[in-house]
Amino acid sequence: MLDQQRVFQILADNGVSFFTGVPDSYLNGFCNYAIAHCGDRNVIAANEGNAVGIAAGHYLASREIPLVYLQNSGMGITVNPLVSLADKDVYSVPMIILVGWRGQGNTEPNHPQHKLQGEITPKIFEMMNIPYSILEDDIDAFEQTLKTAAQYCKDNRRAYGLIVPKGVMAESSKANTVDDVYPMSREKAIETVLNNMPEDTIYSVTTGRATREMFFLRERRGESLKNDFLNVGSMGHASSVALGIALEKPDRNVVVLDGDSATIMHMGCMTMLSKIDLPNYMHIVLNNGAHESVGGQPSVGHKVDFTSIAKACGYETVGKAVETEEELISAIAKLRSCGKASFIDCRIHKGLSRKLPPIVFDHREAIDELINELNK
Repeated sequence: MLDQQRVFQILADNGVSFFTGVPDSYLNGFCNYAIAHCGDRNVIAANEGNAVGIAAGHYLASREIPLVYLQNSGMGITVNPLVSLADKDVYSVPMIILVGWRGQGNTEPNHPQHKLQGEITPKIFEMMNIPYSILEDDIDAFEQTLKTAAQYCKDNRRAYGLIVPKGVMAESSKANTVDDVYPMSREKAIETVLNNMPEDTIYSVTTGRATREMFFLRERRGESLKNDFLNVGSMGHASSVALGIALEKPDRNVVVLDGDSATIMHMGCMTMLSKIDLPNYMHIVLNNGAHESVGGQPSVGHKVDFTSIAKACGYETVGKAVETEEELISAIAKLRSCGKASFIDCRIHKGLSRKLPPIVFDHREAIDELINELNK
């Protein structure tokens, strides 16, 4: 991994001192250094398009080149603001775009959700007419590349991409940091939901550690995945998938097991409940206040009143976040037959409660099993 102190010094030397984006495990060295040393000059955004907008505002107000960081899975969200706001034929806003290259070559054989994204990452830059460089784990080469990128941005008022392969901006493994802010773990919260909802409930589980823990809970309990949609990619869309299922199958209970960062990323889905009658839909946010799957960077999950937001969107709630197993059981009992779509902000602590290997399963086989269950 590149020496991050030197990385940030090189950035500063080239006039780049404002950072915004969505954390990525391939960039966790970079992201964690920014959090530790950059204060309010580093803004973790709700989503990647949001970050491009923030970066654009920074340039307009300062004439300084900003840097946007993201995983390549979020590049699609950046396309609209990059081609309709920052493009040279519109407002011509320069920025450096630092992208973690998940799915490059055969680096992620057990994660097919990254395969196509890895293949098209350079092509997306090419289609947007944004020049790019692929970084190496060589600090002298980085210095030259960054100098080229920054000068291009200044001279042309256009964006420049930096694609980051595995190991260049991140340690080889992520620490399992467990805190004690709230008593429940994610695993305990998920199992409590499983134990207190009907056996035939359909679950839509958000990307990251929630899908891993659901997978291994099912394995430990001797249960199949036939009732589960494991949202291994497309962060923030588990609730939308669940909404589509719940609309089509009003006789089935449908539960979203969401993350706080994922909920924030596409919070607009929550507003749909203001105009749709969906009493079989329950949205549970497993809220640990962190982007835990990519390195534990803080989110605003513990600072946001999700319950009030949900109520304003038309959900039934219990009026506050739940913090213990007993409170979660009570909330489920009250809401599962309340006659309206329901919402629970379930506060949990960070960290995996046990060591989990990577998920390895046949994604088509699993989804076909769910499809058969929903259409029998």
